[in-house]
Amino acid sequence: MKYILPFAALLLASAAPAQADPIRDQVAAELPSLMEIYRDLHQHPELSFQEVRSAKIMADAARKAGFEVTEGVGRTGVVAVLRNGPGPVVLVRADMDALPVIEQTGLPYASKARGVSTAGVESGIMHACGHDTHMAGWIGAARVLAANKAKWSGTLVMVGQPAEEINLGALEMIKDGLLTRFPKPDYSIAFHDTAELPSGTVGVKAGFALANVDSVDITVKGLGGHGAYPHTTKDPIVLASAIVMRLQTLVSRESNPLDPSVVTVGAFHAGAKHNIISDEAKLQITVRSYSDASRKLLLDGIKRIAKAEAMASGVPEDRMPAVSIMEPYAKATWNTPELAERMRGVLTKRFGADRIASPPPSMAGEDFGEIARAAGPKTQSLILWIGGRPAAELEAAAKEGRQLPGLHSPFWSPEADKVIAAGTEALVASTLELMPRK
Repeated sequence: MKYILPFAALLLASAAPAQADPIRDQVAAELPSLMEIYRDLHQHPELSFQEVRSAKIMADAARKAGFEVTEGVGRTGVVAVLRNGPGPVVLVRADMDALPVIEQTGLPYASKARGVSTAGVESGIMHACGHDTHMAGWIGAARVLAANKAKWSGTLVMVGQPAEEINLGALEMIKDGLLTRFPKPDYSIAFHDTAELPSGTVGVKAGFALANVDSVDITVKGLGGHGAYPHTTKDPIVLASAIVMRLQTLVSRESNPLDPSVVTVGAFHAGAKHNIISDEAKLQITVRSYSDASRKLLLDGIKRIAKAEAMASGVPEDRMPAVSIMEPYAKATWNTPELAERMRGVLTKRFGADRIASPPPSMAGEDFGEIARAAGPKTQSLILWIGGRPAAELEAAAKEGRQLPGLHSPFWSPEADKVIAAGTEALVASTLELMPRK
């Protein structure tokens, strides 16, 4: 997940709050243990729906803190419930899965794990999206909130979610009774690390935070033949290339410039030999949008362009391109404006204005929003950003015009202690605000 901010908005002066308080002191006391857990999780990452070891670490920690824990929800998910009198239900979520990436950070605890993804590809495995910091922060929040039951009233539901990277984990947990077997949340909160904010900075964004994510496959059918006799064929590579170029106009000429959208052809597969014109080419496309109307415009446009270019190339009607849109798709993540602004005030008071940022929405995807969407319109939802990049690195890169490695990069290595400390404290402070003891 990635977004770019002007450097002036990124470089926040102070990394230290104005004064200490009991909650911050407790987080600091937990941090050495949380860092041990983080390094262990980082060294032993697990792919989507394979998070057995990670889930056990989270479940054991929550159980030790006094939660009632259920494992195996949505295959490998964890739900930990702590009932503490009357009041609202607050759900705190962390994602657990890693990516099929070969780590190149050079860290002493770098992952050497390998595995096979749901796509059947064998690869190295790495927490290149920082979910290890999310899990450690989740454990920290569970511990601190359990130790401060006298300060809040209500029901706390801590969720360890699998398979965020393939946008299926939240739906799988919902299907397995997340909102029926367990208390339905009035509020749903989470955090995600980011390479675009200085370490320990908290980003709060009202409204759209992350995008709809659609995956589209196009099978372009031609008439194959000898490369020396192209006139006897209908070349699917030429046709697919025309489709790729025309797709760019969906964003540049059909979408409203004020309604962000992305159409990226990530893969183009065709042919096997220099002198053979194949009879098929395949395109794999990612499509990003926010509104339902924008999503429909892009997907309908892809279908229209594929068929029209095939017709222009003289492809027979019975060999029109096959366009397949993967379901389910990751729906846009919406931060409830009322909750976002309420938490902005709480977190500004706690961390200081110089550690609070207002990032733009990201075109990356997240399935966290599925929980609030399924829970209904009364559930308010918020995902926070927690900066993990040293401010000096951001400043130097901005001056030199360099692009730094970010999330999903084999080189991404956040300042984990600052992410975990700020993430834990932000989750605790938000929860205490939402469940005051009266």
